[in-house]
Amino acid sequence: MRISERPAHRTQIAAFALKYGLPTIGTIPPNAEAGFLISDGTNLRNLHYRAATLVDKILKGAKLAEMPVEQPTRFYLTIYLKTAKALGITFPPSILLRADKVIE
Repeated sequence: MRISERPAHRTQIAAFALKYGLPTIGTIPPNAEAGFLISDGTNLRNLHYRAATLVDKILKGAKLAEMPVEQPTRFYLTIYLKTAKALGITFPPSILLRADKVIE
């Protein structure tokens, strides 16, 4: 587990970075919700579902070497505007429209 994914540390990291004017990027939406500038990553629930499906196939006899390698097909962008404003960063409207979630 990366340190930024530990709930107890998210807000501390965000506050430290903001104090020193550093933009932060996380890999899961809760990071942005804790104060990171943005988070850009995959849907963890979907990844867990896909992993469970692959384990099920293996337990039913499928050979691992014959299974295709899968990659995420959907990424989620979350932007925290309060942090952006504090850092003096503005996002073009086109980016804000593309974001899956914009936190005011």
